Amino acid sequence: MTVRVVLADDQPLVRAGLGMVLADAPDLELAGEAGDGAEAVRLVRDLRPEVVVMDLRMPGVDGIEATRIITAGPEPARVVVLTTFDDDDHVYGALRAGASGFLVKDMALTDILAAIRVVAAGEALIAPSVTRRLIEAFAAGPPSPAPRHLPGGVATGGVTEREREVLTLIGGGLSNAEIADRLVISPATVKTYVTRLLAKLDARDRVHLVILAYEMGLVSPSR
Repeated sequence: MTVRVVLADDQPLVRAGLGMVLADAPDLELAGEAGDGAEAVRLVRDLRPEVVVMDLRMPGVDGIEATRIITAGPEPARVVVLTTFDDDDHVYGALRAGASGFLVKDMALTDILAAIRVVAAGEALIAPSVTRRLIEAFAAGPPSPAPRHLPGGVATGGVTEREREVLTLIGGGLSNAEIADRLVISPATVKTYVTRLLAKLDARDRVHLVILAYEMGLVSPSR
């Protein structure tokens, strides 16, 4: 299967560089290029790509709003944020808008291609180190709404106490292996808990679980 990709970035050189690398990948295809969010939304509607690599800071409709529109569509593409991150304070907003992860512009191009494949396969692109940096961005951002409560409580058929522990550790940026070590259980068991959390919380992926952990007040930015 060939993964069709739309590149959305207002810098032509960025699009050109990524486009050349995509052209050399037999399983990836550059379906279209957009210089702003509005054009990205139009291309997704017309071309129906599997993945959009989305810059955040673009003229007119920015990457966050474009991501929100694209992921809310009837046949949504999966969105990967493209950012400089160190000087970008909008990554958390993009993830809340529905992005499945993000790429940093100074990553190796081979790593960017690998990330596109991961997201196209339905996974979230969120490494533990990435999560921790997102935590810093969250802490520096505006206050979030009042914490949400776990659906159904933690002892009445909803999320169990152990699942709550796992969710808290996911929100703290730990990988499955790290969670397994912390709780003295196997990585396979952790994976089972993550699968249950995704279903019980109606979360789209691991990125969404991180966001929910914050919104539920399980993790504070100062952790």
